[in-house]
Amino acid sequence: MFTSKLTPIYAAIVLSLGMNTISIAAEDDVTKWQVNSPENAPLQQIDINVTEGTWMNVNVSPDGKHIVFDLLGDIYQMPISGGEAKPLAQGIAWQMQPVYSPDGKYIAFTSDEDGGDNIWIMDADGSNPHPVTKETFRLLNSPAWSPDSQYLVARKHYTGTRSLGAGEVWMYHLAGGEGVKLTERPNEQKDLGEPAYSPDGRYIYFSQDATPGKTFHYSKDSVKGIYKIKRYDTQTGDIEVLIEGTGGAIRPTPSPDGKTLAYIKRDGFQSTLYSLDLKSGAETKLYDKLDRDMQETWAIHGVYPTMSWIKDNKHIVF
Repeated sequence: MFTSKLTPIYAAIVLSLGMNTISIAAEDDVTKWQVNSPENAPLQQIDINVTEGTWMNVNVSPDGKHIVFDLLGDIYQMPISGGEAKPLAQGIAWQMQPVYSPDGKYIAFTSDEDGGDNIWIMDADGSNPHPVTKETFRLLNSPAWSPDSQYLVARKHYTGTRSLGAGEVWMYHLAGGEGVKLTERPNEQKDLGEPAYSPDGRYIYFSQDATPGKTFHYSKDSVKGIYKIKRYDTQTGDIEVLIEGTGGAIRPTPSPDGKTLAYIKRDGFQSTLYSLDLKSGAETKLYDKLDRDMQETWAIHGVYPTMSWIKDNKHIVF
């Protein structure tokens, strides 16, 4: 007879080798594992006091008074004029990519509190956090709001048999549900993500690895261009390439009036912030001292952190 003391996680399985039987305890009979409440884990609390951060996703409130950002897996809010950062979402779970709803009532974000990345929302003051999506295998991140604050688009990640996989853009109602697929991944290895709604609700912008072939390569040439920015027409279902070429194009971020698209490309090997006039096609170089983007890698959570326009359509926070 073989016996062992087992700690239940999702289901308890007890093997009795002498009797050649397997009994599986009902899921209701075991304690569901929680990220924020690990059992028998050696925990130690450490205070971290900082005034700077890197690789932070940033979003400006619709009224222009506050910004939210993530840092080390927690989400904070602070006045746009500066000051003390107030924690809105914290704990052992990893919380990231906060973004205000256009009506200013909610903040959507990515959290692994239920065991894997899903899209969550909370009230703008950090209260009432709850999941919108409940995926257990095809995980989600990079939420973006529809202009009416009723829907969210996000990147759903599909692992592949040979690789870390690729993404698709899916849409979900604020109340949850199974969601609707908007884009089809061309294969298992070419990535796609960073969705963003146009302010009029007609288009959804996203970035996609558009290098030739169906397999992922680590030796991609960023000078020739790796990623393209595309947009999905919600009225026709058509997808068109908007920005491509030398240096690639990532992190599409439309201005509040819908006239300008901020994005990032490479100048040589330097990640640089640009803007595109969507009517004339004129490109303007804005800032050339950004941290290095992740175009050569599997950027599952985005090739570059989110940035945000201020409502005057003249300033960008990043």
